[in-house]
Amino acid sequence: MPKMKTKSGAKKRFKMTGTGKVVAAQAGKRHGMIKRTAKFIQKARGTGVLNASDAKIVKKYMPYSR
Repeated sequence: MPKMKTKSGAKKRFKMTGTGKVVAAQAGKRHGMIKRTAKFIQKARGTGVLNASDAKIVKKYMPYSR
């Protein structure tokens, strides 16, 4: 059997935690910060854990990360 390939876009954007959860950067912070509230910007700092349905998709893209 040939090896499965990891999606190169996914390996740049997502990381797996030790318990198998998927971590990603918060969305909505690339541009247009003037129209965002201060509360939104503060809450969107750092990274966040994806919900189960999104994590399931990402795990298919990264077969060797689990």
